[in-house]
Amino acid sequence: MRKGFLISLLFLLSACASNENYSTAVYLLLDTSGTYTKELRKAQNIINYYLATLEAGDSFAVARIDSGSFSERDIIAKVKFDDKPSKSNVQKREFAEIIDNFVSTVESASYTDISGGLLQAQEYITETGAGYKHILIYSDLKEELPDGFNRDFDLELDGFTVTALNVTKLRTDNVDPTEYKSRLLYWQDRIEKAGGSWRMLNDLERDDALELPK
Repeated sequence: MRKGFLISLLFLLSACASNENYSTAVYLLLDTSGTYTKELRKAQNIINYYLATLEAGDSFAVARIDSGSFSERDIIAKVKFDDKPSKSNVQKREFAEIIDNFVSTVESASYTDISGGLLQAQEYITETGAGYKHILIYSDLKEELPDGFNRDFDLELDGFTVTALNVTKLRTDNVDPTEYKSRLLYWQDRIEKAGGSWRMLNDLERDDALELPK
């Protein structure tokens, strides 16, 4: 009786473990405001890294941050990689071509709706059902909204890791460095209050810089 119970328990635990989702979803937000468009060629290296390292079943999306980023139209490219390597390689080439065309033709945005972009990223990644959820923000983290926009909402980021990349200093930061620190603390506090993990990464030259924590 006891032996049968143990076998049943082991079978149940094995079934539960096999249902775990070990896939990864990455959503990269690109700041396209002001002079930050000049930084987008560097962002291509980041995109190419994830195209090379993400695997079958993983999801990848790149979206722009502009005047109103809570919109499907701001997603530049998105994909879930196929199980077949030949199909996956085609998907990756097409993705890279779309990004290259975007970077070559992008026009500077007047505003920076980071909050809307985060909300769009949260919804997209949640829909993928991925086990590992990553939002990357390639921006100076200065949010500027058009008149009438309301971004006073709560995010739901349990299980998400949010990483700020290449957070350049603004001209005003040189005058008052506390502005830079306050900007970073604001976003860290908002992400962590939403249940997410916060990281900041400015040294992109390290070999392991872009590895995603599990």
